[in-house]
Amino acid sequence: MDSEQILCKKERVQVYVDGFNLYFGMIEAKYKKCKWLNLRLLSENLLKPTQELVGVKYFTSRLNHHPIKQKRQTVYIEALLEHQVEIYFGQYQSGRIQCKSCGFQWLNYNEKMTDVNIATEMINDAFQDKYDTAMLISGDSDLVPPILSIQENWKNKRVFVAFPPKRQNQIVADASKGHLTIGRKKLLDSQLPFQITKSNGYLLKKPVEWS
Repeated sequence: MDSEQILCKKERVQVYVDGFNLYFGMIEAKYKKCKWLNLRLLSENLLKPTQELVGVKYFTSRLNHHPIKQKRQTVYIEALLEHQVEIYFGQYQSGRIQCKSCGFQWLNYNEKMTDVNIATEMINDAFQDKYDTAMLISGDSDLVPPILSIQENWKNKRVFVAFPPKRQNQIVADASKGHLTIGRKKLLDSQLPFQITKSNGYLLKKPVEWS
């Protein structure tokens, strides 16, 4: 490889999206109109001219306790698949919570496995040399260990963190080699088309509740 090719070689960036961390950050920031988010376009909009996007991996769990929300989630996931986003599923687990004062019990749902799935993919991809920089869209401090491990074991690689709205975390920022917070304009500039025609002809439409 000659000197001109070396100068022109772009930094490979693989993006890892913590779905619920991003979603609830937008909810807390009251960015209702940003939910129909094109994660591939957002990733491209976060890159520098010296970087190139090699892939986007989205981590979430299938909702199983709210049919209306489940339908909206399914439409969104299918829309992401049409835009070359890889999907990785964790799972929801239910458990009962009891009020210590009155004894009343109710069901509580917790997402499981997302942080483990993200860590596994980030480390596997580093081992297979699939990126120069891993861009992590999350503010979850549970991901600090894999961030540190990657940067310790692969000196030529780094983890850059793009915090969702309202999810800034200093511990995560300190562990990474660079960070930013995704703003409202960047989200609005990275929306999916109102309707998307799938390869089989089926029409996907932005949920009315997200308008």
